[in-house]
Amino acid sequence: MLEVQNLIAGYGGADVLRGIGLEVKPGEIVAVLGANGVGKTTLNRALSGLLKPRSGTIRFLGQEIAGLKASAIVAAGLIHVPEGRRIFPNMSVRDNLVLGSYRRGKPAREANLERMFELFPRLRERMGQAAGTLSGGEQQMLAIGRGLMGEPKLLILDEPSLGLSPLLVEEMFALIARIAGEGLAVLLVEQNVVQSLELAARAYVLENGRIVVEGPSSRIAADPALKHAYLGL
Repeated sequence: MLEVQNLIAGYGGADVLRGIGLEVKPGEIVAVLGANGVGKTTLNRALSGLLKPRSGTIRFLGQEIAGLKASAIVAAGLIHVPEGRRIFPNMSVRDNLVLGSYRRGKPAREANLERMFELFPRLRERMGQAAGTLSGGEQQMLAIGRGLMGEPKLLILDEPSLGLSPLLVEEMFALIARIAGEGLAVLLVEQNVVQSLELAARAYVLENGRIVVEGPSSRIAADPALKHAYLGL
């Protein structure tokens, strides 16, 4: 579904990503793990068209998308839920969700809205409420729901557990498992190592702009040397 090869990207004269390669298969949850500052957000921005790569290839559903505009990448079905939620605080919960179908999913907008309210019952209760008045966990639900309104074929989740309480983190990962259980491919970019490895089929560990470890999550989670050297556990 997604195949990245030799991806180099950065800002100004500095390369942040130095030859990244990864893939996501249909219906798969894949985790990209790493500490702050290793290039995770830069990777997401390059994949979603917010940052033009210097070189390398990004193929999505067989189409080369490196360098395409973000709107074209969304239209193809690759949707990125950014770090920090980025909701529109002065707009209602419902209007935030509706905006998610601006580029994709318009014909089924009302049916998808109902699906979001079934998936996130708390959003139904707060449908007319200003999004900025929601709790952090509710705002994250709204951000994911807005992404799902675009009927993604691949959903990139950038640090969905960031800033949430331990109880809400558990709830968030259960929600991601439920979404993926319906067949949606998910690229989960996270600092939460333990739960990401429990959820994902495969994982890539990013360090200093390079993939230093990759493989089945079960192997990475069970290898003390890998956990100590690259994940700080």
